[in-house]
Amino acid sequence: MEQPEVLTGPAAQGRITSVVKKLPEVTLAFWIMKIAATTLGETAGDLFAQTLKLGYFLTTIALFLVFVATLAAQLGSRRYHPFLYWTVILSTSMAGTTMSDFMNRDASAKYLSNGATALGWGPQGLGLGYPVGAAILISILLVIFAVWKASGMTFQIREIVTLRGEALFWSAILVSNTLGTSMGDFLSDSSGLGYAGGALLVSGALAVLAVLMKVPAVPNVLLFWIAFVLTRPLGATAGDFLTKPAAKGGLDLGTAGSSAVLLAVLLGFMAYAQFRERRAAS
Repeated sequence: MEQPEVLTGPAAQGRITSVVKKLPEVTLAFWIMKIAATTLGETAGDLFAQTLKLGYFLTTIALFLVFVATLAAQLGSRRYHPFLYWTVILSTSMAGTTMSDFMNRDASAKYLSNGATALGWGPQGLGLGYPVGAAILISILLVIFAVWKASGMTFQIREIVTLRGEALFWSAILVSNTLGTSMGDFLSDSSGLGYAGGALLVSGALAVLAVLMKVPAVPNVLLFWIAFVLTRPLGATAGDFLTKPAAKGGLDLGTAGSSAVLLAVLLGFMAYAQFRERRAAS
């Protein structure tokens, strides 16, 4: 197995400094933007797949290609660009939404809206169900982390210094966002908690994680990844709450209107993050 590059002295410091600039600082603003991006990913994914009736199959292929394109730009960048970084996060969220739906759902009427009998071209879903889909995604995520561990590269996000490390990081992001979608849809649709109940449950779990950050024995890296997964179902339940009909406990704002509002919010945060980066560099 190829050994990870080891740098010492000024060379190591310079390399780490370069990589740090490609990743945002994990602050409260980071988590607010993460939830906004994942909520937008939920509504935008549903907009293409359901409202525009492109279907889960075609939408998944299209959004996965968008993810690949944005990721290539991110990997090719030499420093942190908020618009670029959060565009990749958004693309993983949109792709994760339709990937989850394609895995878990089928052509039955309960997954179709507005009286539709079909969605787009190709298979409308594998119909695995949320528990099976979540189990598969958890297994894939654990494999990614096992490969990451075996490579000898650090799990400290701010200290990733290789292209392979970044590739593993973004692979974990994509799978965790897909897993979070499955969890969010299960909480909203199948658990009996509803949108508000699911959001409250996830919010409570995140509050526990925030407390655990003060416990030295609990690794912050572990808490980061658990929080990253859990903020996705929070976004999924929030997105469903905004878009679903009032009869199902939603606000019935529609996928287009909700996506537009969420995009404006996310762009505002991205512009502020870009302003801070330019100010810090000057």
